[in-house]
Amino acid sequence: MNPHIVIAVLVSFAISAILGPVIIPWLKRLKFGQTVREEGVQAHLKKSGTPTMGGIIFLLSITITSLFFVRQYPQIIPILFLTVGFGVIGFIDDYLKIVKRRSDGLYPKQKMALQIILTAIFAFYIIRIAEIPLTLLIPFSGGQVLNLGWFAVVLMFIAVIGTVNGTNFTDGLDGLASGVTVVVAAFFTVAAILLQSGVEPITAAVVGALLGFILYNVYPAGVFMGDTGSLALGGFVIGTAYVMQMPLFVIIVGLIYLVEVVSVILQVLYFKRTKGKRLFKMAPIHHHFELCGWPETRIVAVFSIITTLLSLVALLGV
Repeated sequence: MNPHIVIAVLVSFAISAILGPVIIPWLKRLKFGQTVREEGVQAHLKKSGTPTMGGIIFLLSITITSLFFVRQYPQIIPILFLTVGFGVIGFIDDYLKIVKRRSDGLYPKQKMALQIILTAIFAFYIIRIAEIPLTLLIPFSGGQVLNLGWFAVVLMFIAVIGTVNGTNFTDGLDGLASGVTVVVAAFFTVAAILLQSGVEPITAAVVGALLGFILYNVYPAGVFMGDTGSLALGGFVIGTAYVMQMPLFVIIVGLIYLVEVVSVILQVLYFKRTKGKRLFKMAPIHHHFELCGWPETRIVAVFSIITTLLSLVALLGV
């Protein structure tokens, strides 16, 4: 095994574990506490005031660790850019919600505009500078690729924005987004080794950083990642997929993200179509299971196990 992978995991884990006791009290002093909606799951009301924006912890860990390997592994540059870029958008959103007391944070048009600009810069970099083709590796095809021509650029914008927001919707229970994404990051690490993609240091850094963060994010969470963390993780997942030419694999390993965002879309459409009726008890779908009586820990475990099994299936298709 490449020793850089082990080093990246251990270093990023150590940084996250050390930053936790430093940043969490700092967030508390600044009163960066989570506001829980009264119309939401009633059991979550007790979480009100729990520090949020904790994604800063693993975002710093990933960035610091990755910078040690940038010169030797230039392929991680666009992934780091998209991870940090979406993390910054999430930070602005969190800041406006918590500090400026703007309930919705960034307005939808502002958030979408920033996401489109960031995706455009990412697309320009990998196409023009990194010269990574937008051909898509087809799962279980023995190495066959799909060439969509110019439509591949359009698909990239849909995939990036969809994955990022799907990851954001997944962040609703203690340890859910971090638990699912650490498995996805582990999948990409193994796949990167098999395909010799040259992105292993950052995928391994995400594994270590999230393991360190989970120490404080597992139920009952001492800190939430906020949009700062969830958008950054979404950027990492889809950024890695595109650099490795594996966005089709995100449909498999990131099925939980897809189900979460689709559940929200279906809920809204059904609500409008039936003039007030609901398809699920609450969306995203993890809240539906909560209202069905599942404890948070069970939902997180089931979703993480599903992601692990799907990752094993996806490895067979590499």
